[in-house]
Amino acid sequence: MKIRQIKQVFGGVVTGAAFIVCSQTSLAQDGKDWQDSLLVKMDRQGKVYDDIALRIGALAEIGHQEVQSSALLQKHLKQKGFSIAAGVAGMPTAFVASYGSGKPVIGIVAEFDALPGLSQTTDPVRTVNSHNSAGHACGHHLLGTGAIEAAVAVKDWLKKSGHKGTIRVYGAPAEEGGGGKVYLAREGHLDDVDALLNWHPWDQNASNSLSTLSNYNGKFRFYGTPSHAAAAPEKGRSALDGVEAMNHMVNMMREHLSEKTRVHYVITAGGDAPNVVPKFAEVYYYARHPDPAEVKRTWAWIKNAAEGAALGTGTRVESEILNAVYPVLPNDVMSRLVHRNLTRVGGVSYTAEETKFANKVMESYALGPVSLKRAEQIQDLETGDRVLSASSDVGDLSWIAPTNWLSTATWVPGTSAHSWQAVAAGNMSIGLKGMRVASKVMALSAIELFQTPTLVAAAKAEMEKRRGPGFTYKALLGDRKPPLDYRKK
Repeated sequence: MKIRQIKQVFGGVVTGAAFIVCSQTSLAQDGKDWQDSLLVKMDRQGKVYDDIALRIGALAEIGHQEVQSSALLQKHLKQKGFSIAAGVAGMPTAFVASYGSGKPVIGIVAEFDALPGLSQTTDPVRTVNSHNSAGHACGHHLLGTGAIEAAVAVKDWLKKSGHKGTIRVYGAPAEEGGGGKVYLAREGHLDDVDALLNWHPWDQNASNSLSTLSNYNGKFRFYGTPSHAAAAPEKGRSALDGVEAMNHMVNMMREHLSEKTRVHYVITAGGDAPNVVPKFAEVYYYARHPDPAEVKRTWAWIKNAAEGAALGTGTRVESEILNAVYPVLPNDVMSRLVHRNLTRVGGVSYTAEETKFANKVMESYALGPVSLKRAEQIQDLETGDRVLSASSDVGDLSWIAPTNWLSTATWVPGTSAHSWQAVAAGNMSIGLKGMRVASKVMALSAIELFQTPTLVAAAKAEMEKRRGPGFTYKALLGDRKPPLDYRKK
């Protein structure tokens, strides 16, 4: 064992944290035999999980509407001996699946929501799937399926070895803006978890100890007075004017926001006909920053702009926070553990047919092709102060239980998330291969956590140092109920 000193920046404050980091040599007493046996068994059972992933990929159900996708995952876990608590935290598609008893409790996160408007076939050129308007452009069909594959492998090991402990799967809906994990965290479903394993589809293989952006998002709804836009405009008050005035003021705000603040929006409703003064208009906003306190201040300013716009246009405005998440709290102990197992499992190699597919996909890249070798390579472990320019409700969980950040090459190198290219690769063999890498890495890592109490203790000690003294988790979105209809028109 050795002591490593690190520094982490949150909200402009640099804090030093000394903690125990496990050495690069596995502490498991059973040697590599159990690892080899586990990987062989997972390969034999792989087609079962490939089929589940492709079924969920075809369903492409959007946030809080993942009824069939959630049911598929739950059914498989139940068949494998897990107890299921369904519809938890006020979300019909959320679930918690458990096997075993006692400590440690090791959790694995499963997501399964798709994105609207990103339908795509498995063709390497833009081709909309006529059967569904949504698509798994962030690979959550792979994410959820890979999670349960890992959990079942760990369950089989627990049963065979007689080892004490609990493996748990958190079925978390609506990651894309709905904040499903926040409600699981707020209702206490992770309070007894000792360590949490998490992964995400990507275009490369990496285990990093990095942070993300805190995020507030919500909708502003303006109500006006309809009238004939030509014959009686003086009798009308345009709700769309309210939205446009608000957007103009927010865009002027940008000059005075801190450098790391991000604000973006879309107008989701703006009227039905040009000759009718719009009686209703709606705009959907996101605000992001590494520090949750800074995002909260920015959101308050945005709300003031909305109220001023309503006053100036003679309209009325209502606002609703849909989601608010913490940044991911990095954990070097967890990331080093996962990186070691990722290096053991290795990356993704392409067949001739997959290479042809990948080369065709890369023709669509604005910045040109990227080396396909990236799918095979394992990126160096990155620790430090870098913040990813994205947000995830995994952030909330990471302040409650030590959490890793793993990505594997489920997409053609160079592919960005939330793209048709991600949907295409994620629903064919390239995506499935990357998912299998992730499931193996998480299974190996979970078992090592069960075998090594000092590793769990070190991860928890690091989390507590990074959180700072006196931290108590409190959801940023307050006591609002889950936005079950946020994706409905």
